[in-house]
Amino acid sequence: MELSIIMPVYNEEDTVEEIVKRVLAEEHQKQLIIVDDGSTDGTPEILRRLAEQHPGTISLVIHTENRGKGAAVRTGLKRVTGDVVITQDADLEYDPADYEVLLDPIEEGIADVVYGSRFLGVHRVLFFWHYLGNRFLTFLTNLLYNVNLTDMETCYKAIRTSLLKEITLRSNRFDIEPEITAKVLKRGARLYEVPIKYAGRTYSEGKKIGWRDGLQAIWTLLKYRFTD
Repeated sequence: MELSIIMPVYNEEDTVEEIVKRVLAEEHQKQLIIVDDGSTDGTPEILRRLAEQHPGTISLVIHTENRGKGAAVRTGLKRVTGDVVITQDADLEYDPADYEVLLDPIEEGIADVVYGSRFLGVHRVLFFWHYLGNRFLTFLTNLLYNVNLTDMETCYKAIRTSLLKEITLRSNRFDIEPEITAKVLKRGARLYEVPIKYAGRTYSEGKKIGWRDGLQAIWTLLKYRFTD
């Protein structure tokens, strides 16, 4: 089973080389698609060097301006060749060593989609309001779509490529997460959750998502409950 990893990157010069190293060390046959989303620091130069060092594995796409995580994911999807897609953030919050546990239910043939839940696994203790916001968005997802998720906003979503390519994605920012969730659930996909490790970071360490993105997520969940 070939794994395609889409890595949106925006101004992550301090972490991107290390996370790419960790992704490449993961044992599955893989395709790594990196989309630099208009970075203004030293990130593009680092990525070009890494792509030159790994020409058979890394596919690099450069956005000339910042368009958002969702736009970067949609760009990456155009280049996917693997059987399963996982999105990987370019910081060190999520550990590629968890790919194995994410892929197991798909390889066993019991799942079409697997979410890595930060709340079921070992995680760094951080902001109460972020925790509450995540819990509310997950509760709203469960209420609207009649499921029992524990972590809708997780970055680690392993999805069969054949299913993901049936879906038209429109989101440009962090609302890509609720849009994907809404659309795979409405298609009756077999969705499993597994525990993952999560080393969250603070805003001083580079965290970008904010309360406005939470409001956009609410609207996205409501909108796609009744439209496609």
